[in-house]
Amino acid sequence: MDVLKERLIKTLNLTKDFFNHISEEDLKLKISDVPSNTIGEQAYCIVGARESYLEALKIGEWAGFKCSLLESHNKPLIVSKLEETQSDIERFLQESSSEINMNLVMDLLEHEVQHHGQLIRYAYANKFAFPKSWNVRYTV
Repeated sequence: MDVLKERLIKTLNLTKDFFNHISEEDLKLKISDVPSNTIGEQAYCIVGARESYLEALKIGEWAGFKCSLLESHNKPLIVSKLEETQSDIERFLQESSSEINMNLVMDLLEHEVQHHGQLIRYAYANKFAFPKSWNVRYTV
């Protein structure tokens, strides 16, 4: 269980590094010639999943998707929401005295990593560099 929590926290940090690294203008980028939303809309999904999975962890089961991020192309707001949700998740994992549904933790980890794969494709398609932490973790 501790290893899973540690991996989740490392993954959340990588996401934060990515969004801190890119410019606000990059949030509007898509992948050309394929169905694609924007990088900022990827952030919307990430923040919403974090909020929704945290709620699910608190009640022990999935309760639906909700997202408080209202602007998907506002870098300071996105970074703030990523930091807030990461802090909330870390606090819950540290302070939880009840039995945690580890399947939900795994689902959140898988969701976050799946977005990392998508963000790698966005970066390659739009020819921008990765933060150093991504070069180390993913050899990009």
